Amino acid sequence: MRDYDMVDPSESPLRVGLVGLGSLGVRLGRQFETAPNAELVALADINEPNLADAGRELDVPQSAQYADYETMLNEATLDAAAIATPNGLHYEQILAALDRDLHVLCEKPLATAVDDAAELYQREQETDRVVMLGYQRHLNPAFIMARERLATGDNDPTSITAEITHDWRSYYETMDDWRMDPELSGGGHLLNVGSHVLDAILWVTGLTPTSVDATVEFHDDDQYFDTQSSITIEFANGALATVSDTGIVACTREHIHIWDDDGAVYLEGREWDERTGYTIDAEGTEHDPYLDYHGRRTKAEAFTESVLEGTEPPISVRDAFRTLVVTMAAYESGRTGDRIELADRYAFGDDALLG
Repeated sequence: MRDYDMVDPSESPLRVGLVGLGSLGVRLGRQFETAPNAELVALADINEPNLADAGRELDVPQSAQYADYETMLNEATLDAAAIATPNGLHYEQILAALDRDLHVLCEKPLATAVDDAAELYQREQETDRVVMLGYQRHLNPAFIMARERLATGDNDPTSITAEITHDWRSYYETMDDWRMDPELSGGGHLLNVGSHVLDAILWVTGLTPTSVDATVEFHDDDQYFDTQSSITIEFANGALATVSDTGIVACTREHIHIWDDDGAVYLEGREWDERTGYTIDAEGTEHDPYLDYHGRRTKAEAFTESVLEGTEPPISVRDAFRTLVVTMAAYESGRTGDRIELADRYAFGDDALLG
């Protein structure tokens, strides 16, 4: 059990500075506005209109608004930093927050390079600060139910199929969004959207991935921005997962089906509605368990609770590292046509990272 630094909520709320004020950052700011024992006290964004608009909406005074995030980290009185910037900035901003002894909540992905992610994992292991990532399916009752059945159950999963679809067609047509900037995005649809499904499979099953074989369709000649992919993941117990990801269709749908000897768990989603789930028993009968979606925690609430109680966050750096390894292996396989053996490519002196 890790020992984390704790903040006494009786002395003051958790003081949070938020970096990145696009739509995702503002949504995260709203969560901190309503989270018990937390207070959003400072904002940072290089976009001045976004900064001013967010300051008004989130009731953060102009004196606590910063165009430079490092100035905010240096000058504001903070216990924690929340990061909702483009992917390519996460590595340096997490390090900057940890350098100032702050707790960190960062949206996914952990980084855009596996070496950087491994460095962040090692750094996180050496600190008593809580570092949590933004893969929100870890907080969804259906996914928690599935994990309790599969990762902690008596039977290993044997067969997994998954699909996520999304409409990024306008991004590929214009190529002017930050998601189409190599230094900011780190990849295409798989890294930005499809990795949610990869993370969910790894976290829910608890299985150890051993190899990745992928066919990837790229939009650009440099093979950087993928539009769709088909991925096969092999696990140490012999289970196989097939994952389909596409960003060039008209709507968002999500399906994850996980079978074991006792039946299956089905996890389903439409657009950005709450993901739901049901089970199938060994005889093929469907069951619809009651799940309390109204009582689920937000990312801000879960992060604040982990900091105040000194407990491991529900979405750990290790979780995010494993997801990035599989994601980047899929890209490498798609570019080379080779099956990628993960232990050969990603050996960092800690076998437990992938297990």
